[in-house]
Amino acid sequence: MEFAAILLIAVAVIVVVTLAKAVRIVPQQRQDVVERLGRYKRTLNPGLNLLVPYIDAVRTKVDMREQVVSFPPQPVITSDNLVVSIDTVLYFKVVDSVRATYEISNFLQAIEQLTVTTLRNVIGSLDLERALTSREEINRHLSGVLDETTGRWGIKVTRVEIKAIEPPPSIRDSMEKQMRAERDRRAAILNAEGLKQSQILTAEGEKQAAVLRADGDRQARILQAEGQAKAIRTVFDAIHQANPSQKVLAYQYLQALPQIANGSANKVWIVPAELTKALEGMGGALGGLANMVGDVPSPEASHGAGEVEREAAEAAQAAASAAQEIHDEVRVAEAQATGGNVPQQGLPAPEPVSPESLVNDPSDQRERG
Repeated sequence: MEFAAILLIAVAVIVVVTLAKAVRIVPQQRQDVVERLGRYKRTLNPGLNLLVPYIDAVRTKVDMREQVVSFPPQPVITSDNLVVSIDTVLYFKVVDSVRATYEISNFLQAIEQLTVTTLRNVIGSLDLERALTSREEINRHLSGVLDETTGRWGIKVTRVEIKAIEPPPSIRDSMEKQMRAERDRRAAILNAEGLKQSQILTAEGEKQAAVLRADGDRQARILQAEGQAKAIRTVFDAIHQANPSQKVLAYQYLQALPQIANGSANKVWIVPAELTKALEGMGGALGGLANMVGDVPSPEASHGAGEVEREAAEAAQAAASAAQEIHDEVRVAEAQATGGNVPQQGLPAPEPVSPESLVNDPSDQRERG
């Protein structure tokens, strides 16, 4: 009984092992290469597959998906004898699992070595400056060479990328200095151009401002001259329309005398001794001129003649006082100039003039003269 039990157990184990070898389940995107007695028999596709137990065997399991392989940095010498370190990334996929199994023993190692040798050939024909700026050209060249070579292995190289090109530390320092100098040069050029544009704009603004100021000054002077001309014409027309008498003109003249005497620039006045007689003669001359041209006050102007005569008398008195003060100042100045001694013969004192003598009739003044 014990022997029978052991036999049953052995048979069951053989059946299980046989079924396990006979039934093969292949997942998606994978192919299994099957050999029968050491010779290629067929390729198992994804799904349920049946094999002949103990005769058929799976040689390799090939992944049909696209794969990415990153190779370690490789030292490469450029045409200008500089050693650079280059990192590459390879994208490939197996398109024929049978050739990938039987045409080459290790296709991944073969692709790596082929990439390194091709990269050295390509970089060896370029200098460092061109190698740093020609990555697209290097990638296309590598892709073409690898795809042509790996095609007979049943492998398709889809893309080759260069991750980094690392020059020696000394070269990196020199490149950084060169880049810094270039950036400084560009910054200096930009600053100079900005300063130039600023000065040009400032000069143009000052030019336009000067032109506008000159134009404004010209227009202001023109308007001022036109205003003065209009004012003179208005005053002239008003004087001729009013037809003022001789007494009014004498009154206006007497009002202007104190203002002339009080000028800040009038330091020394030479007052003649016959000032009053000169005033009387001027009044007589003006009176005679008025009689010649028919200067007769109008009826409206003769109205209030008494008030005008009173104001003229007050103005004459103020003018005589101002003349006396100027005469005193002149004598004091002469005394200071002679060392404090008043000269015996100086300017004679003017004769006192009464206000009535300045406003009397011009015919009387002529008789006195």
